[in-house]
Amino acid sequence: MSLSVDPLWPRAGSWPSLAELPDGTVDVSMIGLPTWRTSLSPTGAHATPGAVREALRRYSLHVPELAVEALRFADAGDVAEPDGPEGERRAIDAVREAVSRSRLTVAVGGDNSLTVPAALGAWGDEASTAGLVTLDAHHDLRDGVSNGSPVRRLVEAGLDGRRIVQIGIADFANSAEYALRAQEYGITVIPRDDLHRRPVEDVMAEALEVAGAAGGPVHVDLDVDVCDRAVAPGCPASVPGGIAAWELRRFARLAGADSRVRSIDIAEVDATADTPDQRTVRLAALLVLEAAAGLASR
Repeated sequence: MSLSVDPLWPRAGSWPSLAELPDGTVDVSMIGLPTWRTSLSPTGAHATPGAVREALRRYSLHVPELAVEALRFADAGDVAEPDGPEGERRAIDAVREAVSRSRLTVAVGGDNSLTVPAALGAWGDEASTAGLVTLDAHHDLRDGVSNGSPVRRLVEAGLDGRRIVQIGIADFANSAEYALRAQEYGITVIPRDDLHRRPVEDVMAEALEVAGAAGGPVHVDLDVDVCDRAVAPGCPASVPGGIAAWELRRFARLAGADSRVRSIDIAEVDATADTPDQRTVRLAALLVLEAAAGLASR
């Protein structure tokens, strides 16, 4: 895309690679995990990390009263073929490396199966004390290996269900059996309708207290299909009546602002199915920046 050039209006994106910055840590690292092969819906989500990088160039880093422009950003690149056992292992290792050198790591997908390597890579050997917060219309507790199973797989990998909080779970988008499974795991569920009555700040504060109760690192999964389909048409499973774009942006900033949050993922955006105005991809890019703004406020 052709964008104007103005030295007084520096753009976001086009960050140096993590490999080019060998001298210690950075503030924010972004890594692409283009998972897609096990998606329950046809998807081109593997094209999304590149599309998000392009969309970032449409934004600046200026936020009044927050020194986002002073943060040190790095791009850890994309993990090639992150699906399947070997690909997942490569993704875990790549995330672990990025996290070891960053105050906050943002993994950009890809479908929701990326949450498994993103979380496990960030937690390392601390999975037994870790916590998970999901912004998602779905429980993601299905059997098997797919973009519908990451939360169940993380529980089976050692995550205590009592330190999982699921925000935005939608009516008519889940099954009674998986809702029961969430209850049996001890998961805290905050359905979409509750968000009509409660401030975003209160909901996120509760979620982070629950997820961080054991003192371990917290991973936040921002599944963009939690949004209303009108603002996230590039999400195969988004439904009418989901949350607004500003709400998800606010959740992303609050996640980045909390020192217990080591890593965030952005999932379920199919760049090849987006509208011509790229509203879903542009929202995903803003979530990267909102997380960075949160970090700047710590």
